[in-house]
Amino acid sequence: MRRAALGLPPIIWTEPVLKNPAGPIETEIKIRMPDGAESARGLIEGHGCRVSIPRVLQVDQVLDFPDKTLRQAGKLLRVRWEDSSAGSAILTFKGPVISNSPHKSREELETSTASHAVLEQILERLGLVRSFRYEKYRTTFQEAHGESGLIALDETPIGVFLELEGSEYWIDRVALKLGFTAHDYITASYASLYREHLARHHGPSDMVFLSGDLRSPGKDS
Repeated sequence: MRRAALGLPPIIWTEPVLKNPAGPIETEIKIRMPDGAESARGLIEGHGCRVSIPRVLQVDQVLDFPDKTLRQAGKLLRVRWEDSSAGSAILTFKGPVISNSPHKSREELETSTASHAVLEQILERLGLVRSFRYEKYRTTFQEAHGESGLIALDETPIGVFLELEGSEYWIDRVALKLGFTAHDYITASYASLYREHLARHHGPSDMVFLSGDLRSPGKDS
């Protein structure tokens, strides 16, 4: 029997509003290490952490539509490859930031591919263009015991950073163990940090190493 015949109001169907994205959530922070990579590595290893992935050059290519649709929506599409990866790459999508204080949390989806060159061609055929490229030498550490999380030492063209990725509790615990607090946390992306750098210094439009630059651990710029 129809609802109107019973004197009941019509049912209005609406799309459900999701408070959280359906994919896995990445939570991370950065900490600037002004005394350089060697000092930072000594600090990390001095607190019982060991190298799990040796120092490697990572190249990150961000893509967007010509009108910057993704950036304006707070989203990121990135292709990452390493100098030791024999052409393979990781495609990453990051959703809008859910929380940005004191930790940054957002949806993150990743998959791998055998060729970063072919992957970029496919994305460009879909109308995406290269919007920003950044490079870093990354050394990855892990704790000998305790909850799993990512401890990454990044040497970039604009300085050395420690990146911690894991649960909020784990991040705070490891940061405190290394002598840092939430006041030291940076939640800005490398793209944002580089834009701030270009406001004070001259440099290329992409955050890349110049020829022969930072081939060994160095100090902050």
